[in-house]
Amino acid sequence: MLLENVTIGKKSRYIRLKFGHLTAVLVVLLVPLPLLIAYRSRLSNERKDYLELWQEGNYQETYERSLSALEKKPMDYFLLTLHGFSAFQIGISQINNFDTLNYIDECIWSLRKALLVDKRDKDSRIYYVLGKAYYYKGANFADLSVNYLEKAREAGIEASDIHEYLGMAYASIRDYHNSVASFSRALDAQQPSDTLLISIARSYIAMGEMEPAKAYLLRCIDISRDSKTILTARLHLAEILGNEGAAEQAEAQYMAILNESGENAEAHFRLGLLYSEKGDTTRARAEWRRAVRIDPAHANARARLNM
Repeated sequence: MLLENVTIGKKSRYIRLKFGHLTAVLVVLLVPLPLLIAYRSRLSNERKDYLELWQEGNYQETYERSLSALEKKPMDYFLLTLHGFSAFQIGISQINNFDTLNYIDECIWSLRKALLVDKRDKDSRIYYVLGKAYYYKGANFADLSVNYLEKAREAGIEASDIHEYLGMAYASIRDYHNSVASFSRALDAQQPSDTLLISIARSYIAMGEMEPAKAYLLRCIDISRDSKTILTARLHLAEILGNEGAAEQAEAQYMAILNESGENAEAHFRLGLLYSEKGDTTRARAEWRRAVRIDPAHANARARLNM
């Protein structure tokens, strides 16, 4: 009935379209079944190849092949996701921070595009990787890191490091209560690392809760095998002790740094502050001169000497 009101020109175009569609269907039907099966199998095997590369840890080839394939299929959800994941893995392995950020930017671009392409249920691993990627972008992107990591957590991602990244991201936006809560969940989910312990101590320091901060710093010093991490923990601990009036205990921490790590400008500078507070200006200035000899650019020590 509707076709009766259509002009001749439109009707003839409609007939041509219908005929063209029928022809296309017939062509497909006339293609031998083995060829169609082989085509589907080839597509399936391509994906298998990508996944095998990924599972073998060959992220560079996964990255390059997915990038090449995206030139022909720029809106392919599978390729976008795999490309984003491989870009992230390559990025975090870079020594140069500039190179890391270039790969991280590509990761974010690819995964954000994948989220736009597929309007169905999202792969929650995309949220997880995006959250970590935004953390690597720095403090200005920490809110986005929190947003995506929380989405991943709510979606059931149980990666061992998700709570640790959440703790660090929350700390970056100065939400220290959620930071400590996330770090505490990380402690429950995994064997505590020295970096995790020092991170949770810093959040407690920011909240002004020094007793748990001291406990985590001591635990970090006890388990760590990394001299730089131990040095950082001792500096934090000595500062807390000094502020609490426990000058002798603070001095012991600074002396431990000098005994374990050799000469350290910051330890000498802070020792000078301790001696100055006790009224021993001679020893204080001697420590500040040592700090400047070790690090001529130590602005605080130079300023104290010029007072």
